[in-house]
Amino acid sequence: MTKQIKTSITISASKERIWQVLTAFDKYPEWNSFIKSVSGDVKVGNQIQIKLQGMTFKPFVLTLTENTELKWLGHLWFKGLFDGEHLFKLTDNGDGTTHFEQSEHFSGILVKLFSKSLDKDTKNGFEQMNKELKLRAEKH
Repeated sequence: MTKQIKTSITISASKERIWQVLTAFDKYPEWNSFIKSVSGDVKVGNQIQIKLQGMTFKPFVLTLTENTELKWLGHLWFKGLFDGEHLFKLTDNGDGTTHFEQSEHFSGILVKLFSKSLDKDTKNGFEQMNKELKLRAEKH
């Protein structure tokens, strides 16, 4: 089974400014209530560690395109059980604002079991983080 959660927000800041906030992982405790920490060398092919509220996982970085896209793939215990491909994407709207998208594509045999929690808790976490990113990026 597969499932996708997709959220987005318009931020009154440049892609470069938002990217700067988004990739300053050491500052996440100051503003990000969804992702508590990101540690490790965030480069394509590397395994990093992500801490959420009550959960830690170690995804691999798939894409890192400066000022545009960061994508990672994580697994719960082992591949095929519950996998999540997380994406942050920035698109310049051409008017001084940026479209920020945060999405995740879930697959695996446990997706159905977690479906309601994904629709509620995970989606709410994405939307809250989007708002917090907007506030922080627009502040400077």
